[in-house]
Amino acid sequence: MEGLFDGIPISILTDSYKAGHNRMYPSCTKMVAYGEFRKGFKGKHGHDTDDTRLVVYGIRYIVETFISKKWTMEDIETASLFFSTHNAPMFTEYPFPKELFEKFVRENDGYFPVKLEALPEGSVVHVHIPVYQITAEDEYAPLCTFLETLLTQIWYPSTVATLSRRCKDIIEEAFEKTVDGGKLSPLLGSRLHDFGFRGCTCVEQSVLGGVAHLLNFDGTDTLSAAYYAQFKLNGGTPVGQSIPATEHSVMTSWRTEQAAIENMIENFGEGLFACVMDSYDYSAALRDVLPAIREKKVGKGGFMVLRPDSGDPVEAVLEGLRAADKVFGSEVNSKGYKVINGAGVIQGDGINIDTLRDICTAVEEAGYSLQCVAFGMGGGLLQSVNRDTMSFATKLSHIRFTDGTSRDIMKAPKTDLSKFSLPGILAVKREEGVPMVYCTPDAGAGEPLVAPEENLLQVVYDKRPLAVPPWESFSEVRSRLANEWAALPPCVDVLTPQIKGVIRGIREVQARWGGSAGNMTPPRKQSRTQAISSRLST
Repeated sequence: MEGLFDGIPISILTDSYKAGHNRMYPSCTKMVAYGEFRKGFKGKHGHDTDDTRLVVYGIRYIVETFISKKWTMEDIETASLFFSTHNAPMFTEYPFPKELFEKFVRENDGYFPVKLEALPEGSVVHVHIPVYQITAEDEYAPLCTFLETLLTQIWYPSTVATLSRRCKDIIEEAFEKTVDGGKLSPLLGSRLHDFGFRGCTCVEQSVLGGVAHLLNFDGTDTLSAAYYAQFKLNGGTPVGQSIPATEHSVMTSWRTEQAAIENMIENFGEGLFACVMDSYDYSAALRDVLPAIREKKVGKGGFMVLRPDSGDPVEAVLEGLRAADKVFGSEVNSKGYKVINGAGVIQGDGINIDTLRDICTAVEEAGYSLQCVAFGMGGGLLQSVNRDTMSFATKLSHIRFTDGTSRDIMKAPKTDLSKFSLPGILAVKREEGVPMVYCTPDAGAGEPLVAPEENLLQVVYDKRPLAVPPWESFSEVRSRLANEWAALPPCVDVLTPQIKGVIRGIREVQARWGGSAGNMTPPRKQSRTQAISSRLST
């Protein structure tokens, strides 16, 4: 049986209008485009302007799965047949760059002829830092943005990874207040569990989103992601764990809830196990069933997790904690919070970043340590985000015309200045530990402002797959994320004075010549370095 992508030529994996853009660009020999997140994470109060950190993740999957795939003449013929039927009534055939496609199949062994640079997986940066940069040259220059649709999809794993990390911030803060060992406690990694597989639109989404979550936590029931991360990205070293747990079908299949729980104790009572408690009456189960199984449970010596699955999430957790405390008892830790003996609660219904925060606050106020509580997040983790959550976009930033002149390009709509894009050939360099963005000279127009070894944008594909790609193990990516998130200040203006000068110069030209910056040309030709010097001096 064929998979979804079998039989679909790579040339079709874009937006319709991309297929015609090569005929719409001016005659040129080089084009550069880049992708960035333009806004901080969007919560219930809007985009965060106090913490604009984000996690970059997912470029490896896109490169290995799509960009590195060979095109064939058969693919192009299939695409040609498709495009011949994809036209609106007034056109005979939808335009697509068939000749260019055939040329690189013949001359470049079927590999798409662009260079792609990207930040290392797991990098932590602020908004407006380029996540990747695409360069296309010579006759292939007009194909620069053809892959935008695929590359832009990095927004999804990056946004899930950022959401998961922000949840970890909330849990870490609660651990610091209420748990012995604080955020260094080995329990922290299991506090947010991925329940999202069944809510995903497809298996691919479960892998991409589920693996992004595993960058921050090791709790998951999304086996597709845990397997992929372990065996495809980490050399077999485990990265995701779970425990035996009942569902409502298990509980209702027994004559009584007590019998179902006793069966769990018999089979798994020496370790960790979870039981859903609200198949009929949550309060009654806590009041009547929990005391009835106490002796068997304590006798096994394991850890029982109570799972409410309905009602108000905050109240359900507190009710579970109080009931477990009454039945199994608790000890007060060094920070003055109660730790229940051999039992805890996991809330997996109605959890998002806001209810998670509310529960942490309520548990602390009730006098319990947060080590007694875990969270399961499904739709709130893998389904509640979209491209606007952090406003991701790919934009053209530089063009070299066939007459040898070059121009930096930027978008700056007056109706929404937050959608401005960056001009030029871009580079990212750390300044006092913070990634900052520069606009560097075109080849032959001056010395680069950022040395290649300092540029955080690494080549991950160069007109064909690299012999030795710069991918790291999943464990190394995890470590980078943890270290960089802790080290990076929450909010920084990452536009250097140098690139601000370039932006200012473009806007001055726009104002002087009365039109959009993208259509403005200075009255006299000048080298790119002269243009930059002029802009910076104003």
